Amino acid sequence: MRPFRTAAIALSLLTLAGQTALAETVLRRGNYAEPETLDPHTATGLPEAQIFYDMYEGLMVRGPDGVAKPGLAESWTVSEDGKTYTFRLRNGLKWSDGSPIAAGDVVFSLRRVVNPAETQARNANYIWPIRNAKQITEGKLPPEELGVSAPDDHTVVIELERPTAYLLKVLSYPMLATLPTKQMQAAGNGFFSAGKLVSSGPYMLDRYVPQGYVKLVRNPHHRDAAKASIDAVYFHPTEDQDTELKRYRAGELDTTYTLPAAQIDWVRENLPDHLRVNPQLGTYYYAPNLTKSPWKDDKRIMQALSMAIDRGPITEKLTRGGELPAHAYVPPGVPDYTPQAPAWADWPMDKRIAEAKKLLAAAGYPEGEGLEVELLFNTKELERRTAVGLAAMWQQRLGVKTVLTNQEWKVFLDTRRTKNFPGLSRQGYIGAYDDANVFLEWYRSDIGPENPAGYANPEFDALLDRAAAEPDAEVRRDLLQQAERMLIEDYAAIPVYTYASKRLVNPKIKGWVDNPLDVHPTLYLSVE
Repeated sequence: MRPFRTAAIALSLLTLAGQTALAETVLRRGNYAEPETLDPHTATGLPEAQIFYDMYEGLMVRGPDGVAKPGLAESWTVSEDGKTYTFRLRNGLKWSDGSPIAAGDVVFSLRRVVNPAETQARNANYIWPIRNAKQITEGKLPPEELGVSAPDDHTVVIELERPTAYLLKVLSYPMLATLPTKQMQAAGNGFFSAGKLVSSGPYMLDRYVPQGYVKLVRNPHHRDAAKASIDAVYFHPTEDQDTELKRYRAGELDTTYTLPAAQIDWVRENLPDHLRVNPQLGTYYYAPNLTKSPWKDDKRIMQALSMAIDRGPITEKLTRGGELPAHAYVPPGVPDYTPQAPAWADWPMDKRIAEAKKLLAAAGYPEGEGLEVELLFNTKELERRTAVGLAAMWQQRLGVKTVLTNQEWKVFLDTRRTKNFPGLSRQGYIGAYDDANVFLEWYRSDIGPENPAGYANPEFDALLDRAAAEPDAEVRRDLLQQAERMLIEDYAAIPVYTYASKRLVNPKIKGWVDNPLDVHPTLYLSVE
């Protein structure tokens, strides 16, 4: 095993002019892919979220365990009918440029989230429980009609369409962060760049080198600046997992984003104190482009493909990091909810294959003849190997030919959103909060281009609407389970496995808490 260099964790003593000083403490984090953007209101990926946990804050934030806690707000009250939340901001809040944070900035930011002209409303659905939010997203009302107001500089009032028990969890999502009104208006389109970006989190942007790194440094104006023991944090995009592992072993990284599946056994044997494996609240799946034929024409094709997948070998031989085979779309771990799998999930494989062949023949593809499936995925070895595994199963069991198409992260995201692919696209979602609604709402017909499959089912939408308005928790749960069953029976998704985070963390790093949302803010970390 190659020895670890300690240069990445800069704790050496420097002697300057006879004086001894402690060098700055630096943390270097592997971060999967180049950030799509540094704008929290338009970003949708986990690589961006990891950066935003350090840079930005909203009324609520997430602690070291991923649980929502007070952020810019120090307290709040809820009206008797559960439809009005009144937040009190902390005293003395400042932006990273030293200017004061006011309640009007919260109003400005939430209006921006739902304004399709500003953000294409990519994250607007998270706050649809707020009065008029959905209508604003759809262009039916101006952003000023959003049910958020600031009676004074320290008070924010949020009015809801209906009681929403999970509102505080939603408000801790980093893509809903508060941004500075005056500075954004002054900088215009150039705001999200080093030297102009002003933020509220414990760390602020120092430098961004495309395809190199994002460097954050301590924000001296943050209320917890004195508690931050790490001076600077680098986020390094490394889509090639083998390269990321090599960089870690060379001491160039202190944490990895993930691990190559083929190296997990080696890591368990050689670096057991560095390995962190933990279940995640998320599902890996493929979605068909239901705006194109043959997927929009006959769901029996998707059912046949799903039935022919043996998910066990994928998690046992390919991913190998604690993932679990999945037939349901909503992952286990959501409180008081039972994920909904298809009736055939427990059938023996030979019975499933026989039924899948009948379905394909009935759909006009006997023995798979004439059917070609394109699998779109982002450039990453595990994604390629998974796609190869699916293709092999479909070829061997159904006679279906498969074309594999990989794209770099940003291009891949745009292709999925625009539905500019003919077959199935690789999808993965880690819940923004622990409620079934956050998974299911992405399949609403009115969600826009973020709908993974272009799925449009009025009955499905109606079930989610009824669940949103239902005050009884048990009835609400049953409605959400009905919606998931409908989604699964329409084969708008082919679940493959539930996620598990697997990465290396240098044992010198303290304060790292494994959690289902995979949240690890640098503020709570230190170096031994």
